[in-house]
Amino acid sequence: MRAVDAIMECLKAEGVDTVFGIPGGANLPTYDALYDAGVRHILCRHEQGAGHAAEGYAKASGKVGVALATSGPGATNLVTPIADAVMDSVPTVFLTGQVRTEMIGTDGFQEADTTGITMPIVKHSFMIQDPREIPAAIHEAFHIARTGRPGPVLVDVPQDLSRADIKYEPVDRVHLPGYQPTTEGNVKQIKLAAKALANARRPVMYAGGGVINANASEELRELCTSDRFPVTCTVMGLGAFPAPHDQWLGMLGMHGTRTANYAMDEADLICAIGARFDDRITGKLSEFAPRAKFIHIDIDPAEISKNVPAHIPIVGDAKRVLPKLTREYRALEADSTRLDGWWERIHGWQERYPLRYDESEDSEIKPQYMIQAMFEATGGDAIVTSDVGQHQMWCAQYFHFSKPRRWINSGGLGTMGFGLPSSIGAKAACPDDTVVCLAGDGSLQMTSQELATAVSEQIPVKVFIMNNGYLGMVRQWQELFWDGRYSAVDMGATPDWVKLAEAYGASGMRATDKDTLVETMREAIAADGPVVLDVQVTKEENCYPMIPAGQPARDMVG
Repeated sequence: MRAVDAIMECLKAEGVDTVFGIPGGANLPTYDALYDAGVRHILCRHEQGAGHAAEGYAKASGKVGVALATSGPGATNLVTPIADAVMDSVPTVFLTGQVRTEMIGTDGFQEADTTGITMPIVKHSFMIQDPREIPAAIHEAFHIARTGRPGPVLVDVPQDLSRADIKYEPVDRVHLPGYQPTTEGNVKQIKLAAKALANARRPVMYAGGGVINANASEELRELCTSDRFPVTCTVMGLGAFPAPHDQWLGMLGMHGTRTANYAMDEADLICAIGARFDDRITGKLSEFAPRAKFIHIDIDPAEISKNVPAHIPIVGDAKRVLPKLTREYRALEADSTRLDGWWERIHGWQERYPLRYDESEDSEIKPQYMIQAMFEATGGDAIVTSDVGQHQMWCAQYFHFSKPRRWINSGGLGTMGFGLPSSIGAKAACPDDTVVCLAGDGSLQMTSQELATAVSEQIPVKVFIMNNGYLGMVRQWQELFWDGRYSAVDMGATPDWVKLAEAYGASGMRATDKDTLVETMREAIAADGPVVLDVQVTKEENCYPMIPAGQPARDMVG
């Protein structure tokens, strides 16, 4: 069969039911094969949108997301989602077309060195040089993308090779001798960690997105509730531990709760699970958690001691390591009363420093209230995708995620424009769930063309715009740290979002009154098809609390 038909057989063997992409000259054979392959193709309006949609699909479902693009500009438009996927460890496979083999290196039409351009931002890449390599390469790409620390894998296929006839035989197993991720965790290290937890007087459990990637949320809850361990999560880890819980401290980091950040600052033991001590968490690295010893559990050995030296490193899959640690800890029968003084201190912070904001005295909608209204309108039971900025941080603070894979956002790369296309991918993966995209008026204009995708593909996402007329987070920094010199942050002539939604064939709504906001949101959720709800909020509200960049957690402001 043709190599492209073999690609389709491989995709189906990997359980792929949906792919996202745009056709072009170099990947026309792939699209010809798609014509009768029985795999759903969602035609996006920009390759960046296709890449983010594949990420949203992967994050919502836990399966590998797939995006297709042609050579040259098609492939370079995937660079942002590929970089986003590597930063957030998203299992994705990107299939790009390439010019014919005799044209490679000649600066042919729509030629780009795709593997070279993406080398620093992929987990692995394949440049196909023989059509017979294709079936094995596709299966290896999926294996690499989903195992160990997940990440993006690129397969670049020259057009002439994709059309070649090959003898296709199904690939039963993938064997990569040089790629054997450590999953079980060292037993001696796990025992040491259990003893350290039993001796700690001021422990904190610090969980990241790796817990969700490992499908280890239940195992995390078992460990944390095996005693009264305080728990905090990164922005990528929200939902890994149920937010409405007595042991929950809230999110930590730059816009985390004072309780979580103060607890990290005063802890004597921090157990990091699937988290990488990112600068948004640590603040000033030299002053981060100065009294603490560190247990660091991670599937990626390169992350351990990269930023913060680990006293007890454990390389392994959280889903396999955490139950062993829980068993070892319970066997020690530690005295739970040793944590009484620590919880007294924590409860003092919780009472003194709750998340708060000044409510408006009239009908004006405060952005924090918008998130609370979203939570009420959805009953807290929705997949929420987000763009990047103030609205993302307010959502992390005020929308209480009780389950994993319900909060989909760009953490490491911080990609504006991520929200809408990722919501399309999430809804394609989970058609029975309500999917709400929380968009910024700045971010949404970067990928608003994907409204056409949602309409034409009948994907009923609900887009709630937090519209303050500014690039809000940049404006906040300019106000606080640049003497209020607002430079290029006023969005000026933004679209009439209601008219724009209607121009695309979606429903457009607007909200300006806090008293009717919840009901308006419920109407948007209940409506058929894609909906854009323009929520006009306070223009110059700041997102607090906040650790100023490069400062220690104890110096939080707001």
